[in-house]
Amino acid sequence: MSLRIPARWAVMGVFILSSALNYLDRQILAALAPLLREEFRLSNADYGLVLTAFSVTYALCSPGAGLLLDRFGLNRGISVGVTAWSLAGMATGFVRGLPELVACRAALGAAESCGVPAVAKAIHRYLLPAERALGNALSQIGLSAGAILAPPLATWFALRYGWRPAFVFTGALGLIWVPLWLWVSKKAPPAEPEGAAAATVRQARLLLRDARLWAFVAANILSMPVYTLWSNWTTLFLKDAQGATLVEANLLAPIPNFFAYAGGVAGGYLSLRWIRRGAAALDARRRACMLSAAAMLATAAVPYMPGPGWAAAAISLSFFSITAWSVNLYTMPLDAFGGRHAAFAVSLLTGAYGAMQALASPLIGATIDRFGYGPVCVVAAVLPAAAYGILHLTRNLRGCPLSRS
Repeated sequence: MSLRIPARWAVMGVFILSSALNYLDRQILAALAPLLREEFRLSNADYGLVLTAFSVTYALCSPGAGLLLDRFGLNRGISVGVTAWSLAGMATGFVRGLPELVACRAALGAAESCGVPAVAKAIHRYLLPAERALGNALSQIGLSAGAILAPPLATWFALRYGWRPAFVFTGALGLIWVPLWLWVSKKAPPAEPEGAAAATVRQARLLLRDARLWAFVAANILSMPVYTLWSNWTTLFLKDAQGATLVEANLLAPIPNFFAYAGGVAGGYLSLRWIRRGAAALDARRRACMLSAAAMLATAAVPYMPGPGWAAAAISLSFFSITAWSVNLYTMPLDAFGGRHAAFAVSLLTGAYGAMQALASPLIGATIDRFGYGPVCVVAAVLPAAAYGILHLTRNLRGCPLSRS
């Protein structure tokens, strides 16, 4: 038993490297946005359009990616997905204008739509029920690690070789991860063999009738504008609104991601502690979300900080809170629906996130161009409270038959 516990966490650790690569390929654009905006003469609204291209394909492809993962298995799905998003990331280094940039980000969004559902399936397969929010916290650490690496790596490449090699290098890393994971998965096979609990399309359709699923989706749409704000606009905010140079902005931009580490672990630990004290899993997750939503109200104060350092500190609190929220929300479908539908259920949350970002990004950009960051931060601050209201009001909903495995 003493060997089994570290083994399952070690396997998850290797798998979570895919999350780091996922966000590294995604966030390298945010870190280099000032240079691309200058070279291609992009407005904030144009940059929002680029984010929308990624988000639309991410949203549209997520449910299909989840279905395919549940149907054909974790290893096949994640291998194809990581290879595809790595090639799309590398291609971004060769774009010559806005149309090509939009096309590459659209391809990246389609490929990366499998990432979070695959993590959910791996978490359900390898970890105990009470540990799953901590597993999602580990995934958030992977995501944050990619986001933390992106600014300094982008700055290093930009100062020495220009921005294009940064995309090629980071994209190529995924091609190394695929054989590593396939090797590790053979050394430590999952307790549930691939395909043993393959979901059918009929069962997936039945799951769509479960009102709890749509409560999770609605809560995700309302809460995650905070996440997309600081994932995509931190460097630009520090440079444009706080007067930092590109180097200063990319030195400060990773700091909130370290707090995202802590937020994910704190959110996962809270629900784990309450479950071990006898709380039902979904009740424990909701309680952690309530505390996180209250803390996110401080997001409204970010634009009024007296300098870049203070602004980075305020963003850190906001990022801490949304990550504590998300590790619990993204675990709720696993508690409610089980492993057979893990990838599909979570893919609807990720698809909803992509759809929200697709609609919100141009609006965020246009609002910033006209009014600054103040109104954006106020709206982002209050929406998570509304999201918690949905979770609270729908807490007694019952599931449809066969919605659990």
